[in-house]
Amino acid sequence: MIDMKLVLIGAPGAGKGTQGSALVERYNIVRISTGDILREAVAKETELGKQVKDIIAVGGLVSDEIIIAIVKERIKQDDCANGFILDGFPRTQVQAQKFEKMVEIDKAIYIEVPDELLLDRLTARQTCLRCGSTYNRIHKPSKKKGFCDVCHNKLVQRSDDTIESGVKRIQTFHDQSETLVTFYQEKGLLVKVDGTESISEITNAIIKGLEQ
Repeated sequence: MIDMKLVLIGAPGAGKGTQGSALVERYNIVRISTGDILREAVAKETELGKQVKDIIAVGGLVSDEIIIAIVKERIKQDDCANGFILDGFPRTQVQAQKFEKMVEIDKAIYIEVPDELLLDRLTARQTCLRCGSTYNRIHKPSKKKGFCDVCHNKLVQRSDDTIESGVKRIQTFHDQSETLVTFYQEKGLLVKVDGTESISEITNAIIKGLEQ
């Protein structure tokens, strides 16, 4: 049985969700998206949701304490026994260092994409609020315009997928998350791939990096 613990690194729009789903299917592990957890909390108006609603709306970052507590509880669940892939955590080197004390990561995958392409993807992105699937009107459209291929729910544009918010989110990644690349590279754990290739080519490059 594979026990694989992975971290996905990439700016908003890099394709972490798409590649994470592909790796879940290949390795039979769980994808944990802190972004999805937070958005669900906001939608359900939980205590956590009330804390982070305004922060998410403007593309800001939730505090380390809240995020680490969420991840710590999530990886204790039974479905993580066979491994997991973290999408959206850690976002900072401080988070990565604290997480190291909780669990040993096998590999960190960095999907590198130029800023111009990231912004293009973000502002054309559509999301299914029911199952979490994501599409792009230009590069990865749904089969039926405006509706999810998986559960057929109507697709929406998230409030943080505007140009203004997209620019801020990309810059936030550069300011706070790019150090993760060096952090994991120095530990010999980094798998770096070109995120401008096709979805299948990126998936194959990641698999090659994990299994070589």
